[in-house]
Amino acid sequence: MSLTEKDSYYDDLENKSPFEIISMINREDKTVAIEVEKVLPEIESLLKVLIPKMKSGGRLFYIGAGTSGRLGILDASECPPTFGVSDDMVIGLIAGGDSAIRKAVEFAEDDTSQAWKDLSVYKISSLDVLIGIAASGKTPYVLGGLKEAQANGISTACITCNPGSEISLYSDFPIEIPVGPEVVTGSTRMKSGTAQKMVLNMISTGAMIGLGRIKGNKMIDMQLANNKLLERGKKMIMNALNVQETEAEKLLAESGSVRRVLEKYNA
Repeated sequence: MSLTEKDSYYDDLENKSPFEIISMINREDKTVAIEVEKVLPEIESLLKVLIPKMKSGGRLFYIGAGTSGRLGILDASECPPTFGVSDDMVIGLIAGGDSAIRKAVEFAEDDTSQAWKDLSVYKISSLDVLIGIAASGKTPYVLGGLKEAQANGISTACITCNPGSEISLYSDFPIEIPVGPEVVTGSTRMKSGTAQKMVLNMISTGAMIGLGRIKGNKMIDMQLANNKLLERGKKMIMNALNVQETEAEKLLAESGSVRRVLEKYNA
């Protein structure tokens, strides 16, 4: 039996109090970061390939089903507003298509050929990197996509919570995070999903920093899409140029970008 399907360490959940239940979940969640720390060398190795490819115009693709697919789409969708990149630089694909983001599409993950069809729409090439996300490590949709990508000379990686699973065979950079059984047996939206999200944060953030999308520790390329972000942008300019709020607001309105203001004044 795969690790993600092993029986929970806890039982009689329906007879536990709300506090007992959330305490169990919290106890297990504390173990996730420890397991993620163990795979930092594998994540680093992936980034050392990913960043040069993206600097040369390559893209980052995620494929997954269910929770794993949704996490990939979430990470991809946050890159444009956070780092100011185009929405085709990091692309998340889910088994069953966009309708599966909100509602499960029955048996969509069981099609071994669909992922490659989905990727082919984007003309994926050897300049790109494909990451398959599957807690179980055996999702057919993900396996098929990775296998075809490898056969076509595309760099591949995976994020799984089952060590030694089939998905790693088709990954140049397997990232395996054995977080163990879930509190609710087999519910990989819990610890496994948390582990996957943590690793995705590291990959996309590490890549964007490598691409020069952060200055110091600030998101100077963020999209100024609401008042909160406008205020953040003004504060960045005020601190970097040592100017008052009204001047920072004027400069930001004129340029429409924190980066452009800072570059203009060599800050």
